[in-house]
Amino acid sequence: MERISVLFVCLGNICRSPAAEALFIKKIKERGIEDGFLVDSAGTGSWHIGKKADSRMRLAAKDRGINITSKARQIGKNDFQTFNYILTMDDSNYQNVMALKNRLIYSDLCKVMKIQEFANSFQEKEVPDPYFGGGEGFDNVLDILTDSISGFLDYVVKNHF
Repeated sequence: MERISVLFVCLGNICRSPAAEALFIKKIKERGIEDGFLVDSAGTGSWHIGKKADSRMRLAAKDRGINITSKARQIGKNDFQTFNYILTMDDSNYQNVMALKNRLIYSDLCKVMKIQEFANSFQEKEVPDPYFGGGEGFDNVLDILTDSISGFLDYVVKNHF
C-alpha cells in the first residue's frame, strides 16, 4: 500500500502547523500505523524558515506529551505533487495555498482542505493563531487541533485502510 502523505499549513510554520504535525504523528504512532504515512508541516510565509517552533507552543505541547521537533519551512510547488492532503489552519492560509495550487500544472493530485472540516466538538471555523497572545492561546489551539486531527485521522483510516 502506498503511504498517505499529509502536510499541515499555517502562516509562519512555528505555532499551529508544527503542533498539528507532531500531534498527528503521536496519534498514528498510538495506533501503530505510522509506517503508512509521510507527515510534514509548512508555512505560507518565509519569515521563520529554519527556526524551531515557538517555545510557548513547544512547552504547551510537551505538557501533553507531544514532542514538536520540526523546523519551519515554506510551502512550495513540489508539495502539491508530494502530498495527498494539505490541511490549512485558517481561511487566509487556505486562500494562499489555493492561489499557489491554481498556478501549477499537475496539482490536482492533492486535496487542499481546512483542518476544521474534521472538527467534532469545537465549532470554530478556523484554528486561531496564538502567536500574539498569552499561554492560554497555545493550550486552546492544542485543544482544537486534538479534536480536528482525531476527526481527520478517522476519515483517513476509513477511506484508505
